[in-house]
Amino acid sequence: MAGVRGVRLRHWITTGKSPVPTALLTLGRLPKALALARALKKRGYRVVIAEPFKWHVSRASTAVDAAYELPPPNENPALYRDTLLALIEHESVDLLVPVSEEAHHVLPIGPLLGEDVELIGPSHSLYEILSHKLHFIECAASAGLRVPRTYAVHTVEADQLASDMPHIKKPSRGCSGMGVSWCEPGTRHNKESSEFVIQERIDGTCISSLSFIRQGSVVGTSIYEGQVFAGTVAVGFEGCPHGSPAEISVRNWIEQFIATLDYEGFIAFDFIVDDDNIAWPIECNPRLTSGVHFFDSTSLGDAIGGKFPLRAVYSNTIDRWQWGYSTLTEAYAALFRGDWREAVRILKWLMSSRDVVWSWRDPLPFLLMTPLSWPILKSALFKGMSLGEACQRDIAPLWEAADGATLRHSGNEA
Repeated sequence: MAGVRGVRLRHWITTGKSPVPTALLTLGRLPKALALARALKKRGYRVVIAEPFKWHVSRASTAVDAAYELPPPNENPALYRDTLLALIEHESVDLLVPVSEEAHHVLPIGPLLGEDVELIGPSHSLYEILSHKLHFIECAASAGLRVPRTYAVHTVEADQLASDMPHIKKPSRGCSGMGVSWCEPGTRHNKESSEFVIQERIDGTCISSLSFIRQGSVVGTSIYEGQVFAGTVAVGFEGCPHGSPAEISVRNWIEQFIATLDYEGFIAFDFIVDDDNIAWPIECNPRLTSGVHFFDSTSLGDAIGGKFPLRAVYSNTIDRWQWGYSTLTEAYAALFRGDWREAVRILKWLMSSRDVVWSWRDPLPFLLMTPLSWPILKSALFKGMSLGEACQRDIAPLWEAADGATLRHSGNEA
């Protein structure tokens, strides 16, 4: 197909024009995209995927009606956005939903969309503030909320913090744990790059959350804890008991902060809850995360489609979820390290948790997970990347390391 805005679209699956409303998801490679596709399909949407990878886990799903391969946004942001606009016009899209880090490239097209296209997400300017590790902390502090001390790496305050206490160094726009370092007091940091922040290290439990805000109302919040990790990315997670001190502390912080925002869409936070059950926010992800698996699929689809209220915050029966293949990989890794106790723990988790991809009604994404994930696995196997970096490298706003060892980009594209 060619001629739409002068851009050629690579069309892999199609069912033709449909009288039902069309939802376009701007990523398909991650399980959270599949969860969103299934929820919207239940709501009665025709679901279309726009994805830089030709092969991805959502492509085989019965919830997906059409899939397109788009140019990677980090290689040519202008071409990506032009192609996405052409696809929106071609498919007569009614609902546009960013899924992951590609939101950085999708949200700027909001003002270019017609009145008949609804974009589920914040303004691009607000997204840029909240996704920045330092600016988010400053935003929360200005609202009178408790935050960990966090400074740009080149400042005097960062020098003092790094000298006095354990701390974390991380890229201001990093994702999936890329570039994060745990440092001891007295660590000296290269100041040539201003794209890093120094944050005091809080001891405690890492708790994550995902909230969905629709037309000014918070219609659902899930609060959960990672139990199995691939690097710093949780691949097995468990819902926090409702009413527990940690859950209450996190929920109160979220409600106070969200009340200060003019926000639409998904917003996620990571916290450290200390021994006194004080929730310390460490970063914000103004987009969808794995917390979506704790939402009931039917009520989530209703809420995204504009039907209120979201009936269930957590699934009625399931509060333990996992990426099964990744959980099994971590069990093998523990075995190879000789850590039998950890291997047994992970295997028990594997046997007692629900897989985020598996569905009896939609089995192919799970059964074909390995070949469908080949674009991710190939980079991890042959280029030495972590799975997190392999998932995000072509879509996330990146940075440039101070030593020049890893070339990345963090600026605003044309």
